Amino acid sequence: MAELLCIVGGLISGVAAGMGMGGGTVLIPILTLLVSIDQHAAQGINMISFLPAALAAIFIHRKEGRIDFKDCIPIIIAGIIGAVGGSMLAMVVSSEWLKRIFGIFLLGLAIIQLISGEKNRNKGSEVKKRGR
Repeated sequence: MAELLCIVGGLISGVAAGMGMGGGTVLIPILTLLVSIDQHAAQGINMISFLPAALAAIFIHRKEGRIDFKDCIPIIIAGIIGAVGGSMLAMVVSSEWLKRIFGIFLLGLAIIQLISGEKNRNKGSEVKKRGR
């Protein structure tokens, strides 16, 4: 059963990663909550599974002309610095605190999505009213 959950989690995570949404938001909770893998190990598994998924997505998005690598350089550099810092921080934080931090992160993302979704919905209804 755990293997099936890992396969389903990997599939959903890959789809999310391919769409640019970050597959770890799906994969890490599946691994920690449903498969009972330690938070540190789940985050490591997420990093390893992300690499081939990201490479495939980059290839496809580049082929479609959606990526300008020159514009990405500052983001890549900042991402590398953040990844090194985050990895070093994760090594000194207990698994319990890592779970809490990740949960707060996901909650924050959910709140931001709710707020931005509501703003977009309101903008759409205003445009419809003006269009009549």
